[in-house]
Amino acid sequence: MKSEWIANLSRRRFLAAGVATAAGLTLGVMPIVRAEMRKSGPGFAGAAPAEQTAFQPNAFLRIGSDNQVTVISKHLEMGQGTYTGLATLVAEELDAAWEQVRVEGAPADAKRYRNLFWGEAQGTGGSTAIANSWTQMRKAGAAARQMLVEAAAKQWGAKADDIQVESGVLTHTVSGRRASFGELADAAAQQPVPEDVLLKEPEAFRLIGKRLPRKDSPEKIDGSAVFTIDVQLHAMATAVVAHPPRFGAQVRSFDAKAAKTIRGVKQIVQIPSGIAVVGGDFWSAKQGRDALQVEWDESEAFKLSSKQVLDHYRELANQPGVVARNQGDSDAAMARAEKVIEAEYNVPFLAHAPMEPMDCVVRIDASGCEIWNGEQMNTGDQMAVAGVLGLMPEQVRINMLYAGGSFGRRANPKADYVLEAVHIAKTLPPGTPVKLIWTREDDMRGGYYRPLYLHRLKAGLDADNRPMVWQQRIVGQSILAGTPFESMMVKDGVDQTSVEGAANLPYAMEHIHIDLHSPQLPVPVLWWRSVGSTHTAFAVECFLDELAAAAGRDPVAFRRELLAGHPRHLGVLNLAVEKAGWDEPLGRNRGRGVAVHESFNSYVAQVAEVTVRRGVVYVDRVVIAVDCGVPVNPDIIEAQMQGGMGFGLAATLASELTFKEGRVEQSNFHDYLTLRIDQMPEVEVYIVPSTEPPTGVGEPATPVIAPAVANAVFAATGQRLRQLPLRPA
Repeated sequence: MKSEWIANLSRRRFLAAGVATAAGLTLGVMPIVRAEMRKSGPGFAGAAPAEQTAFQPNAFLRIGSDNQVTVISKHLEMGQGTYTGLATLVAEELDAAWEQVRVEGAPADAKRYRNLFWGEAQGTGGSTAIANSWTQMRKAGAAARQMLVEAAAKQWGAKADDIQVESGVLTHTVSGRRASFGELADAAAQQPVPEDVLLKEPEAFRLIGKRLPRKDSPEKIDGSAVFTIDVQLHAMATAVVAHPPRFGAQVRSFDAKAAKTIRGVKQIVQIPSGIAVVGGDFWSAKQGRDALQVEWDESEAFKLSSKQVLDHYRELANQPGVVARNQGDSDAAMARAEKVIEAEYNVPFLAHAPMEPMDCVVRIDASGCEIWNGEQMNTGDQMAVAGVLGLMPEQVRINMLYAGGSFGRRANPKADYVLEAVHIAKTLPPGTPVKLIWTREDDMRGGYYRPLYLHRLKAGLDADNRPMVWQQRIVGQSILAGTPFESMMVKDGVDQTSVEGAANLPYAMEHIHIDLHSPQLPVPVLWWRSVGSTHTAFAVECFLDELAAAAGRDPVAFRRELLAGHPRHLGVLNLAVEKAGWDEPLGRNRGRGVAVHESFNSYVAQVAEVTVRRGVVYVDRVVIAVDCGVPVNPDIIEAQMQGGMGFGLAATLASELTFKEGRVEQSNFHDYLTLRIDQMPEVEVYIVPSTEPPTGVGEPATPVIAPAVANAVFAATGQRLRQLPLRPA
C-alpha cells in the first residue's frame, strides 16, 4: 500500500526528520516503520536508512554524518518539558552543541524503552521521566562521546586523553586537528561500545542546571509540531462515538436511517462502548452521530447525584475503615488530650480537560496494527490492543506524537479511547486508517475523573498545646481497583494512591491513625495531576492550620517545630516564607496562608496572598519554593511550578464536576470552569540548590495551592472553608 503522511500542508510546513543521511553513528535501535512513513514530521520517529541502522548498541542516541544529534525519548512530551530534559542529559555527557540536538519519540518497546521505575513497562507518568532517566541517558551520551574520541585518536594517531570535546567538535591541540561529530560518525560506528563510562561531576556540568531553550517550542510556535489531530493518511476515515448518557447504561437499540442520509457518512456500527459513526471528515461524522436515534438500557446505570454520593460517604466515615497507618495508640491518646479538634473536608469529582481532547489514529492490516497518537501508556496500550486483535504485542506499532496535555487522562489502564479506535478500525476494510476524535463534551461527560473524596479528621493537643495525636479517615473510590496495577499498589485493601500525602504524614506526633474506605461506584475514575495528593494535601495542611489556631500558634512556627526531623520539608518552608515576607502586615480583607507538601519525592512550599471581597477570593501573589534535587533546567522547573500551581488553583477556585440523577451536568469550558488569565496571580519561584538526584516537577506544585489559599482566606476573614472549590460566605 503506497500512501504518504501529510501534516495539514495547507497550514503547516514539514521539517526534515534528519534521518536520511548517508551514514553515521547510531546509538539507537530505530523503530520498524513502513516505507511510506519515512517522510516524517517533527515528533515522529521515522526509519533510519540501512547504513545507519547497522550499528545499534543502545536505544537513545543517533549521530548522523550531517552532524545532527538525535535523542530518542522514551517518554511522551505533553507540555512538561520531557524532550528538553532528556536531550539535556544526553547532550551534557556527549558535549554536543545544544543547537545540533533534536528529539524523536520512541516506539513502543518495553525491552528497550521501559520506565526504570515501572519494571517491564514503558510509559510516562508519576513525574518520573527525568528521575528514572537521570543516569541512563547520561551514560548513553558518555558512551557515544568515548567512541567518537577513540575514532579520532585512531585517525589522528593521537592519545585519546589528549583529545578535547566541546560543543560538538573534537580537537587535538598538539596537531591542530579538528573534526565535527558528523565527520567522525562513520569511524565511531566501528568502535566497540564501552561497557563502563565515567560521568561528569556536577561542577563540570555545562548544560545541566542552565536555562536552555526548549526543543519543542519552535515547532509549537510555527505550527509544524505534529499532534494526533494533524495526522493525515491516504483514504483515512474519521470517527466519533455516541456514548451512553449515564455510566453503566448499554445500547438497547438504535435507528441509523437519518444518520445515513448525512453527506459524508460512510458507516455506522455498534462497538462495545457505544455507536460509532464513520465519515470522510469530522463534521460529517459528528452530524451523523447527532442524527442517530439511540435507545439506551439504563437498568444498571448510575443515577445518583453528587450530593447523594457525599451523603453516602459521610455514613461510611462513621465506621472504621481499612488501616493505612497505625502508630501508637490514638484512641487512648485522644481520650487524655487537653483539647480535641475535629473537621471534615471534601473535594468534588474533577475532569482532566486537557486542551487536546482524546484522539487516536489506527490502521490494521495483514502485518498487524499501527497507531499514531500522543502515547502516554505505551506498554499498557500495546498489550491491550494486542489482546483485542489476537496479535503479538510487537505487531502493535505505536508512533508517539506530541500530546496537547493529559494530566493523567491519556495514561488510562483501561486504554479506553485507544481500544475504541481499534474496534472501529476492525470494521473497516484492511489497511484503512481511521482517526477517532472525542469532542470536549464527549470527554467531559463520558470520560474518567478524579474521584470525589471526603476526609474526617480529629486531633488532640496536650497541656502545652502541642499536637500529640492525629486521626484521619478517608473515603473515596480506588483508581487502581480492577486495573493491572491493583496487585502491586493495593496492599491489604489500601489503595496507596488514596492515602499518599496522609499516610506518610511528616509532622512529629506520637500517635497517628489513618484508615480508608474505598466505595465502588460505576463512575470511571483515574489519576489526576498529583493523584492522591490532590485531596490529601488540602485536608492535611488546612487541618494543621486549624491545630495551630487552636494552639494559639503562628502557622509557620507551628510547622517548623513539627518538621524538625524533615530537613527538606523545612528547607522549602523556610525559603518560601522568607521570600514571601511572612511577617509583613497586609491590609484589610487580605490574608497570607502557607502549605508545605511532598509528592513524587519533591518538596514544595507555597505562600499565598489573597484578597476577599463580597464572597470572592482573589489570589494576588503566590511564592513557591521547590526542592527537586539537581535542577536539570531551571526554566522548565519554574514553568512547571507556575503551571502546576495554576492547574491546582483552578480546582481551588472554580473547577467542579457534578452529577444530577447520574448525568454529568458540565459539558465544556463555559460550565466546567478552569483558571482564566485574569485569575492568575503574580508568581515567584525559588529553587533549592541540591546535588541529590533529580525528582519530579510536573505534579508537585498542584496540590499545595488549595490549602495555601484556604489558609489565607482564614487569615483574611476568619472563615474556615473545608470544601473545594472555595466559596466564602
